[in-house]
Parts: sequence; structure tokens; C-alpha cells
Amino acid sequence: MNRRLFRGFDVVATMDQDRREIRGGYVLVEGNRIAAVGDDPTDIAADEVINGEGKALLPGFVNTHHHLYQTLFRNVPGAADRELFEWLVFLYERWKGIDAEAVRTSAAIGCCELILSGATTTSDHFYLFPKGQNDLFDAEVEGATSAGVRFHPCRGSMSLSKKDGGLPPDSVVQTEDEILTDCRRVIERYHDPQPLSMLRVAVAPCSPFSVTPTLMKESVQLADEYRVLLHTHLAETADEEKFCLETHGARPVDYVEQLGWLQENVWFAHLVHLSPADIEKLSAAGSACPTVRART
Repeated sequence: MNRRLFRGFDVVATMDQDRREIRGGYVLVEGNRIAAVGDDPTDIAADEVINGEGKALLPGFVNTHHHLYQTLFRNVPGAADRELFEWLVFLYERWKGIDAEAVRTSAAIGCCELILSGATTTSDHFYLFPKGQNDLFDAEVEGATSAGVRFHPCRGSMSLSKKDGGLPPDSVVQTEDEILTDCRRVIERYHDPQPLSMLRVAVAPCSPFSVTPTLMKESVQLADEYRVLLHTHLAETADEEKFCLETHGARPVDYVEQLGWLQENVWFAHLVHLSPADIEKLSAAGSACPTVRART
């Protein structure tokens, strides 16, 4: 096993429970595991030594939500300054032409950007599967792993098209059977549940306005069966809250509670439009909420 010693740093910020900062400290890495942290590396043998004089050493950041394929769609003319629903409708017409090469390339570029900014672990919520493009999740895994990041890809999905009361066009949605079948395939092929795993898969219906209640419920059952995590967007905009009230008769957090989503193996993206009661529910359920702001 390769032993790599990082030594001589001006400061090693451990981020441990005591928030220790070690002047001139070291970190010993064996394979992909931190084996030791301390202040005197004198007697430590290593295959490679990295001198950190003049630098600080921090633990890698963890990015809990991303859309790597959108790396190729920055600064699209006409997209800026739109509200979320309008922005999505506008870009669905561009995204529907995406292919495996674009997904592979965008994943590699996006993960390299994250690594350069200090993130060593990232999830990605990939929910875009245009008609006939059934290998896009595989292309994303290939692109992301080529960058060397610890990767938690989310097999996302959209099943509720505009004609059925949702937001996305028919060209980028799949049937529930297609989605669930492929979720099983990618979990069985790619998910590694072992400690220190570099690749774990989550199940991730896109949002309340792009998937059916049935798919939300069946995704919970699938995640429980395979013991994987669940992820989705929630309470991101006022338009979403209006949609949930008009379509499901409940605000977003109450809606997903009815579907069985308030549990410990779930994390949500965004959670902007929340009431104090919503936050209480999420906290009591143990659902992970990386970004939460209470609505006033």
C-alpha cells in the first residue's frame, strides 16, 4: 500500500472535535485513508513525501449537491435572470440534445474544478435522460472517476412531463418502469458499500414538479431494499410551493412526509422556503439538510 507523507506545513487544520491546529504538522496517508496526524514525523517512513512549507493543510471539502452536466451550459444566451421554472423550461430544449460524450466530458471537467477548489468528495444529481440515451449515467461515472474524486452519483429521474401536469417536456422524461429498472442496474454495477469506498450510488427523483407520487414512494422502497441513500430537490422556490399546494394539497415538506421521505437515509437540496415547523419535522426525522434557511 502506498504511503504518502504530507509534512512541514505552516499549519495543519485538523477540523477534529477540538478544532486543533498543528503548527509544522504532518498527515500520513495510506492508500485512500488518513493513517496518522501529528506534529513530529521524524521516524515515519513513506513512499512519497510532500513538503508543505508556506502552506496550510485542510481536510477535503464535501460537495453535497451538483449538476455536473450543466458545466457545458454556462452562460447560455437568454438563460440568465430567469426564475427557476422559466430557466428550466428554456434549458430543457437545449439539454435534450445531450449525449454520452458531453456527459463524460462535463463530469471530468466539473470534478477537476471541484478538486482544484478543495473538494475531494462530491455527489451529483443526474436526472436528465433524453430518449434513447440510456448510457448517460455510465458516462458520468467514467468521467468523474477519471478525475480521481470520491464520487457519490445520484441516479436521478423525471417521469412527470408537461402534458401530464409536470414541468419537463416528453423528450427528457422516462417511464417509471424504465427508471426503476435502471436504478437497480446502476446500483448493482457501481455501488460500493465498503468503508472508504470511492463510489457509492444514491436514488434521486428530481423534484416534486417532475416526478409522480408513485415514483417517489417506489424510490423509497428501492433505496431501503439496497440500503442506499435518497436525494431530491425540495422547497427551492415559491413556485414549487404553489405547485405542491395546487397539485397535492400540501406544502413541499408535508408532501414528502406523506410519501415516506422523512427518514435518516435522505438528504435534500436547497430547502429555501421553510417554516419553523418544517425545520422541526426535518430535524425530528434525522433527514440531512446541508442548506437550510427558515422563511420569515
